[in-house]
Amino acid sequence: MAGYMKFTAVCILAALGLLSRGTVGAAELIIVSNQGATPGVMELAAAFERMTGHKVSVIQDSGLALADSRSPALEQRLDLGPADLVAGNPEQMDRLVKEGKAVVGTAAPFAIAGLGLSVRLGLPKPDISTVEAYKATLLAARLIGYSRGCSGTHAAEGIAKLGIAEQLKPKTVLAENGPVVEYLAKGDFDLGIQQTNIMVGAPGTEYVGPLPDFLNDPCPSSVALLTVSKEPEAARAMIRFMVSPEAAPLLRKTYAEPAHR
Repeated sequence: MAGYMKFTAVCILAALGLLSRGTVGAAELIIVSNQGATPGVMELAAAFERMTGHKVSVIQDSGLALADSRSPALEQRLDLGPADLVAGNPEQMDRLVKEGKAVVGTAAPFAIAGLGLSVRLGLPKPDISTVEAYKATLLAARLIGYSRGCSGTHAAEGIAKLGIAEQLKPKTVLAENGPVVEYLAKGDFDLGIQQTNIMVGAPGTEYVGPLPDFLNDPCPSSVALLTVSKEPEAARAMIRFMVSPEAAPLLRKTYAEPAHR
């Protein structure tokens, strides 16, 4: 059985073109990722390490979200390295390509993650099974929290479509830095809305479920090769793996879906 599994892995690697560097020496890759992409990137990085022998480190940096929010340390990493790949929302990839920080033609969508709702641990789970139930839950909540990123933008757009934005404004808290679930666990609010792949299993919180119907507007994630990469061949192989059918079950383990089905 072990021999068969090894043979199967070799066949997959050959089909994806991931063996080119393995016989020469292991590369060390660094992926800079935004918050929403990180769970899937970490799962795929671990699998890529096992399959190829390359070492992959994942660095999460919320400053990728907006160009004017990048720290000097992040700017230096994107400009000078060490870094090989960047993962985040498609618009972030487009911006980095225009800035000359990511290589033209390498940006590729690899995952999408739907939105969900969690409560602080110990609070009763509300009904969000229908649009009307979700609306009633938000109106009855003491404090609601979401982020400024993709999930927060989509959550706010959904609230606006429900016609309750003005009613919720006084009791809405925006999570400025870090996952919404961290603020939720501390008691900064009672209900938190974010990507499901970030929320499920977070300490001090309890996941209720996905947002209903049209309110569950998912957030996409893409990956691109950085121009400062010292290992572009291995990095391109990583991209091929991330968008391959073999990556799909790994992404689903993190409560995300592959971008290509």
